[in-house]
Amino acid sequence: MPSHLFADRPAPQPPERGTLDALISQTRRLRGDVDAVRRDAVADEDDPQGRWQRALCDLAVHQLDDLGAQLGQLKEGVPTPLGEPVEPAEPYGSVGTDEVAADPPPTGSLLSRVGSAEWNLLTDEVSWSDELYVIFGRSPDAGPMTLDELPSMVFAEDQSLLTAMVTGCLIDGKPIDGEFRIVRTDGRVRTLHMMGEPVLDVDGCTASMWAVLRDVSELRRSERAVRETRDSLQRRRHIERTEHRMAVELQEAVLPPWRGSSGFPHGGPAGLDLAGQYLPSGSSATIGGDWYDALELPDGDALLTVGDLTGHGVSATSTMAMLLGALRGMAVAGIRPGALMGYLNQVLDSSSQPALGSAVCCRYDPRTRTLTWAQAGHPAPLLFRGGTGYALTRPEGALLGATAGAAYEQAEVRLLPGDLLVLHTDGLTRGPGDTSRRDTLLELAPRFARARDAQECVRTVVEEFGRSPREGDACVMVARVGGGRS
Repeated sequence: MPSHLFADRPAPQPPERGTLDALISQTRRLRGDVDAVRRDAVADEDDPQGRWQRALCDLAVHQLDDLGAQLGQLKEGVPTPLGEPVEPAEPYGSVGTDEVAADPPPTGSLLSRVGSAEWNLLTDEVSWSDELYVIFGRSPDAGPMTLDELPSMVFAEDQSLLTAMVTGCLIDGKPIDGEFRIVRTDGRVRTLHMMGEPVLDVDGCTASMWAVLRDVSELRRSERAVRETRDSLQRRRHIERTEHRMAVELQEAVLPPWRGSSGFPHGGPAGLDLAGQYLPSGSSATIGGDWYDALELPDGDALLTVGDLTGHGVSATSTMAMLLGALRGMAVAGIRPGALMGYLNQVLDSSSQPALGSAVCCRYDPRTRTLTWAQAGHPAPLLFRGGTGYALTRPEGALLGATAGAAYEQAEVRLLPGDLLVLHTDGLTRGPGDTSRRDTLLELAPRFARARDAQECVRTVVEEFGRSPREGDACVMVARVGGGRS
């Protein structure tokens, strides 16, 4: 606080009481609102965004506490002159004469965390306010510290800064405005913000130096917490973006690149017009473990499969790539869909990355137009014929990775020229609250009947289901049966 030696300077007029009361009330209300937000903030230590939000709220609360206390001081008027006894603003601000001052509370009245001092260069007298003893954790019996003694409590790294501020004030007449850290007598470290000016005598020489010292430890700790949590959040987001890019690249490398029969390897199996599409989640930027695939087998049959694994990101896509590779290899080796599902269950059950999966695997013989298929906890293929559609009857089959040694049945269906087969993951038709939109998909039968090719059918599905947000990823694959040999 300014020394009484500044008698030649006009005292600033305090704001009107009504204005101060309104500001104090607004500050209190805002402080309560911020505190409510802080209580509702996510407290999960594994959530960087929640930690950052909570740290920002803590910082705002500290700053509003200080603002409220400063407005309170303005309302009370001119403070007691230096050197005179001061009644503490709060009970914890008092200091006994036979004990070391207690640590100031992290929040509360600013009067407990702001002290003042004056060092008289002519008489070597030093005046400390009671609050300064509290801040330094120093017993009043020990008396105030001189400017020569003060550096003994200051961090070694900050002593040169304090010396430069004091020297600049006493010799060059510069105002003091800086921070340094002290080690209290009880070993606790505090950060102090010091502001002061030289007091000049009638000849313009420095007669004394006054300063106000404020304990800003909690404020700086909150600011540091905000920086650290913000950096942690930025690192997490960078990691998430990197993982997302890796998952996309892995997915694009594994899923078939074709979009329609013209892009199917080697022209595709006889009598099938194929198209497929991957639809990302509408509520998440992460990549899931959904897949669709078609493969021409050595004997001329066609492998058609779609599936879905639990999880997202690189873990899910890498497991999907491993499972899809195993599926292709076993299909090429001639293993039929039912037995193939059993082996896939064993592969996933013994994987180092536990996961659950659903899948449907179909083997189509173009010579007899026979579809042999099996499923593992997956939606059945939809068959569209003559402008209507229905779901095939599912053979028994548990989720992949759910039960060791599970057996999988397989079923057969004879297809006709012009039949349309739609295979999809459950993310396509899953509606709000886990409701099914399979009927909506079946209602597309007339549009499928008018479509020129499988690719147009896929576009129809995307137009219908791509507009509504999905909780998960989805895949859809359409196979239309041509004439061919029977």
